[in-house]
Amino acid sequence: MSRTSPTPAARRPEVAPLRRRTLMAGLVGAVGLTAACGPSSGSAGAGGFDGGGSAEGFPLQLPNCEATLTFDAPPERIVLLESAPVTTLDGIGVLDRVVSRAGAFPPGYYDGDLAAHIEEIPTLSDEIDASGHLQISQEMVIAQEPDIVFGLPDGVTREAMADAGAQAVVQNIYCATGGHRSSFETLYEQIDVYGRIFDHGEQAATLTSALQERVAAVTEAASDLSVATAAVLYPSVGGGPLYTYGAASMVTAQLDALGIENVFADTEERVFEISAEPLLAADPDVLIVLHQTDGDGSDVAEEMISQDQLASLRAVQDQALLPLLFNFAEPASPLVVDGLERIHEWLVELEG
Repeated sequence: MSRTSPTPAARRPEVAPLRRRTLMAGLVGAVGLTAACGPSSGSAGAGGFDGGGSAEGFPLQLPNCEATLTFDAPPERIVLLESAPVTTLDGIGVLDRVVSRAGAFPPGYYDGDLAAHIEEIPTLSDEIDASGHLQISQEMVIAQEPDIVFGLPDGVTREAMADAGAQAVVQNIYCATGGHRSSFETLYEQIDVYGRIFDHGEQAATLTSALQERVAAVTEAASDLSVATAAVLYPSVGGGPLYTYGAASMVTAQLDALGIENVFADTEERVFEISAEPLLAADPDVLIVLHQTDGDGSDVAEEMISQDQLASLRAVQDQALLPLLFNFAEPASPLVVDGLERIHEWLVELEG
């Protein structure tokens, strides 16, 4: 799913192989955009595969949800239709290949250098509806002449991207899971896929190793926490549906790592709409409220609390509520490890 909303991805059929282009205009555009953005720390040059070997694994075929992606060579022109892939692409050294982006990219996700890099990437659209869905036309995406597109918002199809010579990648957590309970292995598998696509397997393994150490450190440090239960919510801005997360979500992986029960983890779905009644009945010890706003999310939390008698929740009365930027919890990216650390620090302060 490309959208940054909590709602599930649509299923789409197998797509055709990526076709290589030799248009000079596209090449000039790629060089110009790369120069404007400048390389991210640790990134390879836009045309070189300096840490990924000789690309001997190509052509490459990979399953992606219900589709099969085919790459003749490591992609060189990336269009981002969601923010989640940023830190993975940066971590494996290919973020400098991003030629344009669309969606919400709050600077709160990134350190200073990375935030500056993202700011310099041309924006196609930052229009997000109340449920978090990106609003963009696929003609605008095709005009960027991408080799690869991350995300599939409404109105953008795999078929149209393939016809234009681009493969569309959906986050693995948005695929049907068959009741699979997410863990941090979901993240590590996603990083491995990106490493294979860009022929940067060594960088992907190094990134995964560093993240594994951080997750293990938080899990060990969280052994003394007394909080037992939690719920993670995504309220629609301006009223409308309230969503929560089940077993297939990365928030469940985060709570499992902290030794905390997700009160809705008995539901196999990744995310689903919820009414006030089951939330009031579960009455979790703490609440985490996801948002995609430029602020600290407190206004989103307050709007949610004002509806459906949620002010009576024990977590609200105890002020045990944490607003958290969406990608710190969903989908699988290094930001989820940042989010895990933030949640742990907040819980330590809460119990202090």
